[in-house]
Amino acid sequence: MGTSCSSGIRKVIMGGGSHKVCVCGAAGGIGQPLCLLMAMEPNVKELAIFDVNVAMVPADGVAEDLGHIESKVKVTGYSLGVDQPPKVHLNECLSGCSLVLVAAGMPRKPGMTRDHLFKVNADIAKGIVEACAKFCPQAVVALIVNPINSIVPAMAELYKKAGLDPKKIVGVTTLDCVRANKFVSDIVGCHPSNVEVPVIGGHDGITIMPVFSQEPMAARIDQSALEALDKKTQDAGTDVVNKKNGKGSATLSMAYAAARFGRAVLSGMSGKPAVECAYVKSEVTDLPYFASRVEFGRGGVSKVLHYGSLNNYEKGRLEEVKVQLKSEIQAGLKYAAHGQLG
Repeated sequence: MGTSCSSGIRKVIMGGGSHKVCVCGAAGGIGQPLCLLMAMEPNVKELAIFDVNVAMVPADGVAEDLGHIESKVKVTGYSLGVDQPPKVHLNECLSGCSLVLVAAGMPRKPGMTRDHLFKVNADIAKGIVEACAKFCPQAVVALIVNPINSIVPAMAELYKKAGLDPKKIVGVTTLDCVRANKFVSDIVGCHPSNVEVPVIGGHDGITIMPVFSQEPMAARIDQSALEALDKKTQDAGTDVVNKKNGKGSATLSMAYAAARFGRAVLSGMSGKPAVECAYVKSEVTDLPYFASRVEFGRGGVSKVLHYGSLNNYEKGRLEEVKVQLKSEIQAGLKYAAHGQLG
């Protein structure tokens, strides 16, 4: 009998690894495609998916749907009422997790200030982080909760106050790298997999800083065009929102980027160190939190790598980044100073 034309994709949809992963916010626009991608991840054995019971679809329904694909991954859904604290109810969901991907929180709505968005989403993140501290303190907690520049410092400092490793709290900035790679490849005509632009700083607006000078493919592009690509990378999320007529944001590309990040973390935990840019507690600048290349090993973050050499334009951009990022970090530190994990 001949080989089925579907054999290629069926080999890609593998699962059957050794790690348990949880996706929080699993029924949302990012969560559902992220769950699909993680259910196809070779290093995953079990996928726990969680959302509140007012999500657009029940988490159990997402789990049932994913349970029908040709993967060895066991998928289980969990849901809570909005008034039910995760630290009380998510024992089964989170226990044994190596990685928790948190795609939760509210999007920024018209007229909403950054401070208001931060307060709402910090409280949501805190509920999940408290549960992780209790049920899976050794897991990497990967936050896809805006504003990341403030949320990550807040949650990491709360972890530190609780006697836990603050580097278990990681901000997922991979989408900035994915976009920079794609934009360069579109111009030079190569495959995006042949481009690896590090993106440093933070994960919002001018704090997003692609270091094009470190990517050989980008050397084919003149400096003025690279400066335009810098701005394009910063504004890419807004461009998606505008193209969706304000009815959505970057969900599919974010899910792809988060899955790429998750693969790097799980690769390291499985004994094959991997490097991705991420926003973490850091000493590479005079700021306490910064995005740069991070090496992941068996325990999660093993090394926070220096951002490397910069050209004159990038040196100027770095100073601009640091000014903006400093105030956003401070908001997170202030939140942590007035709270603790329950």
